[in-house]
Amino acid sequence: MKMLIFICLCSWSLAGVFGVDEVKMEVMEGESVTLNTDPTEIQRSDNKSHNDLIMWKFGNIGIAKINIQNNKSSLFNTTAAGRLRDRLKLDHQTGSLTIINSRTTDSGPYTVSSTSRETLLNTINLTVYARLPVPVISSNSSSSSSSSSCSLVCSAVNVSHVTLSWFKGNSVLSNISVSDLSSRSDLLLHLECVDDSYSCVLNNPIRNQTQHLNNTHLCHTCAAGPPVSLTVLISAAAAAGSLLIVIALGIFCICRKHNKTDPKVQTQTDIIYAGPTFYKGKAHKSRTEKQENVVYAEVSRR
Repeated sequence: MKMLIFICLCSWSLAGVFGVDEVKMEVMEGESVTLNTDPTEIQRSDNKSHNDLIMWKFGNIGIAKINIQNNKSSLFNTTAAGRLRDRLKLDHQTGSLTIINSRTTDSGPYTVSSTSRETLLNTINLTVYARLPVPVISSNSSSSSSSSSCSLVCSAVNVSHVTLSWFKGNSVLSNISVSDLSSRSDLLLHLECVDDSYSCVLNNPIRNQTQHLNNTHLCHTCAAGPPVSLTVLISAAAAAGSLLIVIALGIFCICRKHNKTDPKVQTQTDIIYAGPTFYKGKAHKSRTEKQENVVYAEVSRR
């Protein structure tokens, strides 16, 4: 019978552990972050007569407990609790835990459970990123580069879980990832000439810092060409002019060929028009004159 009760209790506890999905939270160092319990679990407690105890742990180490019934809370006498003692704020109604002025050492797994009901309420994996410095761009004097090119280095000091990248406009030229805290991280870039489109970016999953290359004394500048819009306009005008010339030549050739081959045009150019001469009137007059000499005789009938 005791064995059966023990198995049931273990099954209940494991169901609570594996039934809660881990929540991931990311903040920058110095920001405040609130770790919440599951409010539905807090409201699900039907028996308000007993004291519902909420336990917070950092890893496997208890750091605080809250009594929802009598609104009392306390911190455990542990190293983790001592590190958070002056920066913790506990909510007696919801059981949430707020960390003020977070530090990178606060990163890790946090769990909250109801000890009276043996129920896991939430699991939170907190990551606190260090503040990002602005990367520094300088000339790499140790590089044996020729006078026709230069070598630049972008560096960042005391950074972790970051990516250092060289950009030209929006295109990535090169990058490195730094997972562990190091004294300095450098990223080289070799160029023939420079302009203001180059930049170095230091970023983590939630923030970034950018340094633009505006110190032209580090390398000689590229020869300035016409603006892109002006170049496109000149090219379009030249293409349109060429097209008009071709069309004009084509029309001229067609008209010339048409004039040479059309026989109607040649016949019409040789025609000489003369005024008409009419003779009918004169002929009619002579006939009339002849008729005037006719002598009519009377005809008798018998």
